[in-house]
Amino acid sequence: MDADPRPPAPQPPPATPTPRGRRPVAAALMLGMALAALDSTIISTAVPQIVGDLGGFSVFSWLFSGYLLAVTVSLPLYGKLSDTFGRKPILLAGIVVFVIGSLLCAGAWNMASLIAFRVVQGLGGGALQGTIQVVAADLYPLKERPKIQARLSSVWALSSVAGPAIGGLLAGYADWRWIFLINLPVGALALTLIARHLHEPVRHRESRPKVDWAGALGVFLTGGLLLTALVQGGVAWNWLSAPSLTMLGGAAVCVAATVWIERRAAEPIIPGWVWRRRTISAVNVAFAALGLLMIAPTVFLPTYAQSVLGLGPIPAGFVLSTMTLSWPIAAALSSRVYNRVGFRRCAITGMTAATLVLAAFPFLPYPGAPWQPALIMLLLGGALGLFQLPLIIGVQSSVEWAERGTATASILFCRQVGQSVGAALFGAVANATLASRLTEAPAAIRPGLPDDLDSVSRALEHPGALTDQAADYLRRAVDTAVDHVYLGSATAALLALLALVFLAPRRFPIRTEAEADAEA
Repeated sequence: MDADPRPPAPQPPPATPTPRGRRPVAAALMLGMALAALDSTIISTAVPQIVGDLGGFSVFSWLFSGYLLAVTVSLPLYGKLSDTFGRKPILLAGIVVFVIGSLLCAGAWNMASLIAFRVVQGLGGGALQGTIQVVAADLYPLKERPKIQARLSSVWALSSVAGPAIGGLLAGYADWRWIFLINLPVGALALTLIARHLHEPVRHRESRPKVDWAGALGVFLTGGLLLTALVQGGVAWNWLSAPSLTMLGGAAVCVAATVWIERRAAEPIIPGWVWRRRTISAVNVAFAALGLLMIAPTVFLPTYAQSVLGLGPIPAGFVLSTMTLSWPIAAALSSRVYNRVGFRRCAITGMTAATLVLAAFPFLPYPGAPWQPALIMLLLGGALGLFQLPLIIGVQSSVEWAERGTATASILFCRQVGQSVGAALFGAVANATLASRLTEAPAAIRPGLPDDLDSVSRALEHPGALTDQAADYLRRAVDTAVDHVYLGSATAALLALLALVFLAPRRFPIRTEAEADAEA
C-alpha cells in the first residue's frame, strides 16, 4: 500500500448489513440519484415557458451553468466532510438543501431569483452525487459492488433521457413550477428511508474534528472563477476580453493560494495524497478526459440529429438514448471482465474501444440514416461502461474507509471540470469550423447566412427564409463542425487511454475485507 500519511484516527468501516437491511437504503440511494440526474436535464425543454413567464432571456443559460458550478465546487468539500463526520449526516443535509432549493425555485419571482435558487439546488446536488457513490461502496462488499453501481448508472441514464420529456409535459400541460415541486415527495421519501435505515458505527475521535474552511473557500473561489470564465468565455464576452483574462488570472492566483493553504492545513479539503498516489491521480486524469469527451455526444449529437438528419427533438433524443441503454448493461457486466484481467486492463479495453468509435463518427455518410449515429452511440455506451465503473470501484477499494469520500469526490470533481473545459473548448472548435465554412460559402448564398452554431440550428429549424442550396450548405457545415468535435473527443479518449497506460499502476492496491476488519 501507499506510504502516504493518513488522516488522524481513521474510523472503522461500518459492518456490512444483510441484503434485506440494504434494500431500503439502496432504494433511497436510487431516489437520490434520480433527483440529481433529473434536475440536470428536466428544465431544458421548459426554458421557453420559464422565459415567457419570468423574462431574462439573455441570462437563462445560467439556469444550467449555476447548477453545474455549485455541484462542481462543492464536491471536494462534501467528500472530506463525509470522511470526517460520516456519510449519513452529509447525505441527509444534501437532500434537505436540495429539497429547500427546489421549493424556492418553484416560488421564484424573476429570472435572477430562479438562478440563485438553482445554485442552492446545486449545493444539495453536490452532496447527492458524491455521497451516494460512497454510501454504495460502504454498504456492498467488492464482489457485490458492481450490482448497486449498475443500478445507480441505470437510474442516471433513464433519468437523463426521461428528464426533457417530463419537463416538456409539465411545462406544456401543467406549469413549469411543477418541475421543481415533484422533487419534494421524492426527496421526502429518500430522506425518510435514509434516516430510518442507514446505520453507521459510533465514531470515536481523540480530538475535535477540524474543518479546513480556508481550503474550502479557496476551492470555491478557484472553481467559481475558472468555471465562470469557461462557461461565459466566447459567449457573453470574447476570450481575450478583460472579463475573461481577469477571471482566468484570478483563478490562477486562487490556485496558488489554495495549494499554499492545503499544504499547511491539518486536515485539508483536497489532501496531497490524492495526487501523490498513482492509482488516484491517474484515474483523476482519465476522468477529466472522460468529462471532456462526453461533450460531443451529449451536447452536439442532438444538434447533428436535428440539423443534419432533419429529426425532431424526440427522435433526436432517441438517437442519444442508445448510449444510455448500453452503458449500464456494460457496467453491470464489467465485473466479469475486471475479475479476470484487473481494473486497469478492463478500463483500457473500454477506452480503446471508445477511441475507435469516436474516431469512426466523421466517416458516417452525409446525410446518412438515423440508425448510423444511434449505432455509434450504442457502441460508445458499451465501451464507456467498461471504462468508468471499474475505475470507480478500483479507487474506492484501494483506500481506507476514512479516505473513501475524499477519493470519490476527487474523481467526480475532475470529471465535472473536464465537462466544463470540454464545453468551452469544443464550442470554440465548432464555431471556428462554422465560421470558416461560412466564409467560404458561394457568393450567391453568403448574404444573410448565420455565423454561429446556435444561429445555424435555428435557421435550419425554420428554413423558410433559406433557399434549398443555402440550407444544404448549412447542413454540410454543421456536419463538418460536429465531425471536428468528435475528432476532438477521440483525442480526449486517447488522453484517458495514455493516462491509464503510463500513469496507472499495473495492479490496483486493493484493500481486502479482512484488512478493513483488522482496522476496525
